[in-house]
Amino acid sequence: MRAFAALYRDLDASTSSLAKQAALQAFLRAAPPEDAAWAVYFLAGGKPRQLVPTKLLREQARLAAGLPEWLFDESYEAVGDLAETLSLLLPEPTAVVERPLSVWMAEHLLPLRGMPPEALAPTLQSQWAALAVEQRFAYFKLITGALRVGVSRLQVTQALAAVSGVDAKLVAQRLMGYTHVGARPTAEDYAALVAPPGPEAETGPSRGAQPYPFFLAHPFNAPIDDFDAQLGPPADWLVEWKWDGIRAQLVRRAGEVAIWSRGEELITDRFPELRALGEALPEGTVLDGEILIWRDDQVRPFAELQQRIGRKTLSARLLRELPAALCVYDLLEEGGDDLRARPQQERRARLEQLVAVHPLPGLILSPLVSGVDWADLARQREQARARGVEGFMLKRIDARYGVGRTKDVGVWWKWKIDPLSVDAVLIYAQRGHGRRASLYTDYTFAVWNGPRDDPARQLVPFAKAYSGLTDAEIREVDAVVRRTTVESFGPVRSVTPTLVFELGFEGIARSGRHKSGIAVRFPRMLRRREDKPVAEADTLQSLQALLPEGDA
Repeated sequence: MRAFAALYRDLDASTSSLAKQAALQAFLRAAPPEDAAWAVYFLAGGKPRQLVPTKLLREQARLAAGLPEWLFDESYEAVGDLAETLSLLLPEPTAVVERPLSVWMAEHLLPLRGMPPEALAPTLQSQWAALAVEQRFAYFKLITGALRVGVSRLQVTQALAAVSGVDAKLVAQRLMGYTHVGARPTAEDYAALVAPPGPEAETGPSRGAQPYPFFLAHPFNAPIDDFDAQLGPPADWLVEWKWDGIRAQLVRRAGEVAIWSRGEELITDRFPELRALGEALPEGTVLDGEILIWRDDQVRPFAELQQRIGRKTLSARLLRELPAALCVYDLLEEGGDDLRARPQQERRARLEQLVAVHPLPGLILSPLVSGVDWADLARQREQARARGVEGFMLKRIDARYGVGRTKDVGVWWKWKIDPLSVDAVLIYAQRGHGRRASLYTDYTFAVWNGPRDDPARQLVPFAKAYSGLTDAEIREVDAVVRRTTVESFGPVRSVTPTLVFELGFEGIARSGRHKSGIAVRFPRMLRRREDKPVAEADTLQSLQALLPEGDA
């Protein structure tokens, strides 16, 4: 644990990509394989379930520190990070015991989950008494499941490639599925990540039901007059609608069907109708596409798909009212053969043939869109929001299927429509995390529930956002938050309404779970409206006017 805690501190304290890469490589070269296996799991995005209820953890730490509740809360507010607060407040250890990270995880931390409270409290106390002060921060990050440290999966992949001499693309392929929830990485798993490539290709049946790394698109927002110069003619591209669903791969291999999200979450059990669809496909098939709610021959809003995502129990009624479909746009494997190095146009032709031979309910071929020129396609793109999509995907006909967001084997572009936007008022602010833990960076925004001439109107919260501002702008807003605070609720402050922001979002739908009755998708701050007074901010009626036809 000592080496991992030191690595975590180094990564958390640095903003330099080169320094983080050097720290990762140094750790991987020195760590035992069983410890490296867990470190890679966490740093590459693995998210184990929370091991201890936060309320119990806070209370036990407060008692161990001998602090009254008000003082513990004040300390938490000042620090802004629960793991750091706990690590700072605990008394000195009484008898330090050094344990490897793998031993901590297997024998001490994972057994905490589900332990009864009467056994959990003394177990925690004994762990803290044996834990060195410099290891506590990482320890509490592991327990709370909040292991955000500013390291990307790509950086971890690059570090593994550097220390092993294995091509980074092959490492990325081997990492697929490594970080899924419930994984228990071992020394053997780590050895498989860094092993020299064998004579046989690491595809097909040897991969079990593992997915391939997803190929990601780059944004494209050039003026339409520049399209011909930058892209060439539309005939060089496959043009499809950009669907607003869950990106997923359906893997039919080794006698199994597995559905993987882009975040490497195994979601097969959440979509039983797609599992059944996969079982009817030929062995050795891997499809790339989008999970959507599809009813009456059309895509439904993402808000309906969210109802499926959040349910642990899928009733017959839910499956009937919110039927899931897989809208497919790429064929990555056919008959056990890896097709990713084949041109986009060939993969599309094979996909069309597969869907034609296997016309299965819930298997939808993403339609191609044609136009005489880019201006014609731009006019068709204007229909996107009415269709419930986000714009167009542009895929070069000779593109291979790459790893991540790359251009070395071809390119995909996402030509999205402009976001919806409203002017909203900042009413709550919360501290950030990591290097922004001392600043108020996470904001709640509201709109008015009535017109300007209504003396009884009030501000109603409808969205939270934390992205879109520069560091300098965040510092300016932080100063206003501190100056205009009305009341504090732990790390959250309510403020006098003085700041108006233009918020952008990709979609909007009705929601019974929100006070405003509205839910927006991917809200972010587009700009601060210093020219607009609070009284002129938008209203709920403004939001409702943006609802899709039939939902308004």
